[in-house]
Amino acid sequence: MTISQTKHLASTAMLLLFFNMASIGQKLEPKERIIEPDHVLASEIMGKDYQLYMTFPKNYSNQDTLSYPVLYVLDGKIAFPSIRGTMIALNLFEDQLEDVIIVGVCSGLDLRSWGISRTYDYTTSVDTAYDRHSERMRDLPEGTFNSGGAEDFLNCLKYEIIPFVDEHYKTNVDRGIAGHSYGGLFAAWCLMNSDGYFTRFGISSPSLWWHNEKLLNQVALQFNDNKPWDIPPSKVFISVGKNEKIMVPLMEKFRDYLITADYENIDLAWQIFEGETHLSAWPVGISKTITTLYRIE
Repeated sequence: MTISQTKHLASTAMLLLFFNMASIGQKLEPKERIIEPDHVLASEIMGKDYQLYMTFPKNYSNQDTLSYPVLYVLDGKIAFPSIRGTMIALNLFEDQLEDVIIVGVCSGLDLRSWGISRTYDYTTSVDTAYDRHSERMRDLPEGTFNSGGAEDFLNCLKYEIIPFVDEHYKTNVDRGIAGHSYGGLFAAWCLMNSDGYFTRFGISSPSLWWHNEKLLNQVALQFNDNKPWDIPPSKVFISVGKNEKIMVPLMEKFRDYLITADYENIDLAWQIFEGETHLSAWPVGISKTITTLYRIE
């Protein structure tokens, strides 16, 4: 080998080493995690689409005659990663939970449309002043936000979403509803107003302040007068983060009304999560809601 050939090989080796080191040091872009809904359902009642995100018991099969309870979780797109992770972890061990289908329900493809949609769907009475306040805070045109659609959304669940799930999957009439914030308000409202259609309730950080505590006033009127409450046996789990300064006393008031009323058909559990805020209490609450409502006794 000549000296010139040796120099050429050395130069080539140095270049390869340089580019190799450069590729090793290059930072990688994070992968986009895309969560796809199992179904998109067009609601005639609400005039918009709902995305359904579903998890199933690990032994779910069309080859047998088993049927399963269903838990409907509001704000399903955001809640779904926590739901799926919780179910994978809990299913590592046998016989921890009842087998349950979980359906995350959501409307809106971005933060703006999601926020507008959930404000209407989950709020339990019309508060025009708060609607206009929400628009001013976000610099949006008047009429963007509309509240008080809970009854319409309940009808959407009862006559469109749930019949669709029942038609296509192996479900039974054991239904639960769970939600956080406005969704928690809706779940609490369903407890009081859905006439036994749901029998398991996950009420996480409920916005009971809504419309001058109108739902709490309904609760107080019914429970303080000891009015009969003819609903089937139901499980209720209420939770809130300790650092939710506004939410904690309202949640405690709602809880205390239930405790004082002492209805035999209500199996009540509750928890205040130490150190958690309104948003951090959500994933904690999802896990605890599932384990409380569906743990095998």
